[in-house]
Amino acid sequence: MVHKENLIRFPELKVVQDDLEVEYEVEAVVLDENDEREREIKEGISKLNEHISLNQVRLDKLNKEIDRFTNHSDGADYLVAVGSGILSGLIDVFWVGEFSLERGRGWGEDKVNQFVMKVAEFNGYEGDDLQGAIRNLEQFGAPSDSNTMDFGGSLQHHLRDFAHHPTPVGLMFSLLTQFTGKSYGTDENGLFKIVEVNNKELIGKTIPDKFLLGVMHWFIHMASDMAGSSSTPGAGTGLPGPLLSLAKELSALPIFRGMEIGDRSLSVWISKLFNGTLLAERNEEGKIVEPLRFDLRAEIGVGYELGRQAIPVVINECVVRGFYFIRRLVEEIKEKDVKRVKDLKLLDWQRTLPFKNRTIVRMLTISTGTFTAIDLGDAAIHGLYKSGGNKALFLKEFALRVNFVGIGRFSIAIGTDATMGMKQQKRRNERMGILGGQLHLMNSKIYYLQASAWVTADTTEKTINEALEKMKETTEFFVGSWEANRKSMQNISVYRQGIERHNPKLLDEISDILKWG
Repeated sequence: MVHKENLIRFPELKVVQDDLEVEYEVEAVVLDENDEREREIKEGISKLNEHISLNQVRLDKLNKEIDRFTNHSDGADYLVAVGSGILSGLIDVFWVGEFSLERGRGWGEDKVNQFVMKVAEFNGYEGDDLQGAIRNLEQFGAPSDSNTMDFGGSLQHHLRDFAHHPTPVGLMFSLLTQFTGKSYGTDENGLFKIVEVNNKELIGKTIPDKFLLGVMHWFIHMASDMAGSSSTPGAGTGLPGPLLSLAKELSALPIFRGMEIGDRSLSVWISKLFNGTLLAERNEEGKIVEPLRFDLRAEIGVGYELGRQAIPVVINECVVRGFYFIRRLVEEIKEKDVKRVKDLKLLDWQRTLPFKNRTIVRMLTISTGTFTAIDLGDAAIHGLYKSGGNKALFLKEFALRVNFVGIGRFSIAIGTDATMGMKQQKRRNERMGILGGQLHLMNSKIYYLQASAWVTADTTEKTINEALEKMKETTEFFVGSWEANRKSMQNISVYRQGIERHNPKLLDEISDILKWG
């Protein structure tokens, strides 16, 4: 389709033919981007290029993620991973040893006693014995202490009375007691229980007083109770730790109320754990020789023992990640030919970081697996040696030698490795889909280019035909002009005879004028 505005107009040619003035107008048609078909093709190609570019951006991103989720470990990486696992396993066997709740509780008691002494000193206590420090803090009582017998007496009320839990939930119930005048906890069956506060002297009269007694007095009272009472300093029931407090609070919920562990309900199991009968040392007749209370001091001790178990795990982590970083850094320096410090900016530091890629995850899976195998083998050997064939004793000794931190880290490594494998497969499937769409877009672009070529060919044919037509018209024009000139020359000879006959000297005079200017 040719638009009028797309015509190139040449200047008009005017000639005289057969004594008449004849005008010729020559027009040529050119193809430009405003041609309808060409415009549609260009718009189509432009849209295709836009989609192709967007898909390429997505493909580049997917390729990076697929590379990150791909394991590139080689023999050297595997060798170091195994060696690190063996080293950390030997450290666990010969230095960490077995899990000791007694040792941990002793460490926890020492830390609790130090904390109580510091709180008492802050409160103005100038002595140096724990009993005096506890007595100094006991003046900051709690309203629910007047309900001791309602919550199981001196042995259990710290566990059953929620306001005696050193947790955010305990603080919440302490404030609730200030505003309601009631104590909240559980009975001997683990059912939620609410009782009226017997002694309301420690209930604030104003809102500021309620917050002061419910927060500050509660905190100091918790400090005095965590190390026992002034009559049994460093011993006594103490306070339940955060884990046992949470378990007790959850056990009061309907969803956990009927839960049983072995032949005991969850509530009874928690109570026996707190008062020391569950983990107590017993003689051959099954009688308790020494109770082992799982209170705040014991929970702190468990943290200490787990910290000891974490040492070889951390060493293993540092060795593997350190080797990964140093090796990749050396490879980057060689690849980028870095010889000066200022050229370090040329390095791709992302490739050297020992985090968030499957290569380091696979190395850690192997190293932690090696560590766990050595740890479990050591635990089994000690269990067999100390149990003398007694199955129950074997399980106990085996559990005491197991490094639970190492098992946890190994589980995380396996889970992370498997997750990255699934993510890699997902990204590959997504990439295949995009590549299929990209191929379709490229084929469509080829069809558009072919259509453009045919449009160009068609336009070129028309242009050539129009040029040939104009050449024919031009030839006829010049032939006509030549014939007109020839006739004019013939007419000149006729005109000369008439001039010579009527004015013989006129032509000579015109010739002289033209000759001399």
